[in-house]
Amino acid sequence: MVLAQLGGSISRALQQMSNATIIDEKVLNECLNEITRALLQADVQFKLVRDMTTNIKKIVNLDDLAAGHNKRRIIQQAVFNELCKILDPGKPSFTPKKGKPSVVMFVGLQGSGKTTTCTKYAYYHQKKGWKPALVCADTFRAGAFDQLKQNATKAKIPFYGSYTESDPVKIAVDGVETFKKENCDLIIVDTSGRHKQEAALFEEMRQVAEATKPDLVIFVMDSSIGQAAFDQAQAFKQSVAVGAVIVTKMDGHAKGGGALSAVAATKSPVIFIGTGEHMDEFEVFDVKPFVSRLLGMGDWSGFMDKIQEVVPMDQQPELLQKLSEGHFTLRIMYEQFQNILKMGPIGQVFSMLPGFSAELMPKGREKESQSKIKRYMTMMDSMTNEGKIG
Repeated sequence: MVLAQLGGSISRALQQMSNATIIDEKVLNECLNEITRALLQADVQFKLVRDMTTNIKKIVNLDDLAAGHNKRRIIQQAVFNELCKILDPGKPSFTPKKGKPSVVMFVGLQGSGKTTTCTKYAYYHQKKGWKPALVCADTFRAGAFDQLKQNATKAKIPFYGSYTESDPVKIAVDGVETFKKENCDLIIVDTSGRHKQEAALFEEMRQVAEATKPDLVIFVMDSSIGQAAFDQAQAFKQSVAVGAVIVTKMDGHAKGGGALSAVAATKSPVIFIGTGEHMDEFEVFDVKPFVSRLLGMGDWSGFMDKIQEVVPMDQQPELLQKLSEGHFTLRIMYEQFQNILKMGPIGQVFSMLPGFSAELMPKGREKESQSKIKRYMTMMDSMTNEGKIG
């Protein structure tokens, strides 16, 4: 993942500073220069980076710090806080509630990955116990309904759309009404891709929003546009009440940091980031855990959430009991392999552990590790209960 390179560069700069015998002005400046270079390469706006280094120098006044202070710790904490400040829009977004029907409308530019993101968003909430449904109100792009239909069928999510109706407002209203009757508590409306210069499409987007009265409008944005994200996010905000942003394609472009910081500057909260094209390559974006993982400090709370998602609560005490008694059979190992695969991409899980950087698991290696686990499971499938190959 490209953001891993940014995290790796910042971590290395902090590590080199930690290795220095004495931390003086020269060492601090070298460290900050490295961090500045890494952020500018990620297309973060120059003014934001300049303000960040000025603030860190103000906080870390080496002359004023008493000899007993841990200067390394203070510098690391200052870098962490300033990075959080760059990425934090300062306001939370609307969160849907289970059991109460919520309408979520997706908007964005052509080719930003809106339809795929709609399905990922629905799939994520489905795993958490919601009853999602998808409505295709994109009548502008040929094949939009086919794509949504394919994705929804794969994820076993109900969907609604039409090959003959050309009015997106009518499709959206009919779809929302249909799923409200079916007691779905998360109704996701996918709209046509548009550009800020296209007045007609912006008008259509306003009409769909007025007709469906969404609880949340999500703007889906491709990270490769970098700093230009600021203008696009502002243009969409002026047309409809954008309540949250999802940044896609974070796995394949160096400008991801710029896109995230630009969105935060528009005071729109980023709620998820897309890190690949598969269903599970979709992460909740929470500023502090995100920066913590970026700097290789891990994210324990996220890791524990993942474990609780895949290992049912009633099985946890039983498993601990067996392990404490020294029982570890191939069957337990098989179940743990299943749990690891359910947790999603291995690199994503690794980056939640302190000391592990996402750089340690390059994109190609991840697939290799997963296929090895599957191969071991296939071997175990061919064994009898006694452990013999059947």
